[in-house]
Amino acid sequence: MDRRSFLAAGAGAAALRAGNEPIPAGIIGASHAHGMAKVRLLSGSPRFRLVGVAEEDPGLIRAIKALGVDIVPRERLLESSEIRIIAVESQVRDHARQGREVVQAGKHLHLEKAPAATVAEFRGILEIAARKKLKVQTGYIWRHHPGFAAAFEAVRNGWLGDVYLIRAMMNTQVSNSDRARFAEFPGGQMFELAGHLVDPIVRLWGRPQRVTPFLRHDAAVDDTLRDNTLAVLEYPRAMALISSATMQPGASPHRSFEVLGSRGTLTLQPIEPPALEIDLASPAGPYRAGRQKVALPPFHRYEADLMELADAVRDDAPLPVTPEQELLVHETLLRASAMA
Repeated sequence: MDRRSFLAAGAGAAALRAGNEPIPAGIIGASHAHGMAKVRLLSGSPRFRLVGVAEEDPGLIRAIKALGVDIVPRERLLESSEIRIIAVESQVRDHARQGREVVQAGKHLHLEKAPAATVAEFRGILEIAARKKLKVQTGYIWRHHPGFAAAFEAVRNGWLGDVYLIRAMMNTQVSNSDRARFAEFPGGQMFELAGHLVDPIVRLWGRPQRVTPFLRHDAAVDDTLRDNTLAVLEYPRAMALISSATMQPGASPHRSFEVLGSRGTLTLQPIEPPALEIDLASPAGPYRAGRQKVALPPFHRYEADLMELADAVRDDAPLPVTPEQELLVHETLLRASAMA
């Protein structure tokens, strides 16, 4: 780097620290189900300057260019001296390799779920990031969901009494092409989608003592996808049941997260848009006795997560979900997917 480039880079870093400039960012891939939404968010946010997206699919390239975003080779994103953050939004099979490339290149990383097919791959990414003092954030969509925040608050403050069970369900209906993609991994639908439910449970309760997966193929389709899945997470005085299947039409309104305790029950259904109900034996915290609906603010996927990453990079501050928690969530997902 020549003196002029060095001074420009230093001035840019100083401006970022002062909060005066958007953070330059790139995206590798847009073929994940969350990918195009994040392209739109980063390209339209005043907090970021989206330098470009590395993508090879012709249809996605057209959609990205229609947003006024440049298509840029992956190598150029990785080698750019100005880019601070790269989001990996490619197919799951590529996440670990591309995430490792990002941190090796010295960029902060937003890594789409699932981050890897093994614990070792993800641990390796986190270790490189730690050595280089980089942030790593995984793409679990409900970390800033107001309904989950209310559930965490109620459990941690004892308002539900002794919690003995969490029941969580996230079904969908998938095309044959998606079935083939999900079947690339032995965990099938559990590995593909249920991480969004593993994540809050593990962040709330930590490492389960035992994880028992039930991974079945029950659809009338001649393939190998484990499409009807359940995992039981056992804790010292409680259990969590997580289910995810591919065969439910109109599945979104039925997705749920239910917490049962000795003094009451909290039910989040649907999860999106958030609808929360609490039923208590006696008043606790801000809630009265009996069954009641709880007003929640609107929830928009991805936005708060990416703003949180921008703040952490700008302020050189830790992310609320620590690397140790990220690794534990992934370890537990692999156990629930019979892939550990």
